[in-house]
Amino acid sequence: MNIYVDFDDCLCETARYFSELVKELYGVDCPYEKIKYFNLQKSFSLSDEDYDRMMIVGHRPEVLLSYKETPGAVTTINSWIDKGYDVKIITGRPVSAYDSSRQWLDEHGLSRVELFSLDKYGRDNFIKGSSFNLELEDYYKMHFDFAVEDSPHAFKFFEHLPELRVMVFDRPWNKTCEFPTANYTRCTDWKTIGELVK
Repeated sequence: MNIYVDFDDCLCETARYFSELVKELYGVDCPYEKIKYFNLQKSFSLSDEDYDRMMIVGHRPEVLLSYKETPGAVTTINSWIDKGYDVKIITGRPVSAYDSSRQWLDEHGLSRVELFSLDKYGRDNFIKGSSFNLELEDYYKMHFDFAVEDSPHAFKFFEHLPELRVMVFDRPWNKTCEFPTANYTRCTDWKTIGELVK
């Protein structure tokens, strides 16, 4: 069994942090529950400059290490590994955030999970010259049976796997999105996700 898991807002509560950060930096009051779009620049109505600054702050090592675990993520993933399943974390974070992301996983008991950085969102603006350690051509050679993802913008990376079952982690920005196929299931928590992966 091969399982793809996204990092931000699947393993950890990234958007909740940014909701507080944008208020601190710019006085923008947009509670997590009101984040309508995966594109935080659009959700927070930020200029390019303000968005870049927010993202740079949010990707500082000490900040990445402070993100809270999404309840149940670590227990569920470790139960899969104990069963012999192959779990890969495929993040849209650039390589510049890799060491801190790897440290977060290790500190949260996920040292057995492989971590890959894939350019899912073309976010070269906030960290200039961003690089990624997983090329698209190599990603497309990977096979997955299940995927855990919150971003509708990432669904295109599953089109080459028609049998893939996608658990969409329920978040405010994906509430109204239409799923591409019947293989997509909305999940409100990791307990539900764990029950679906069999």
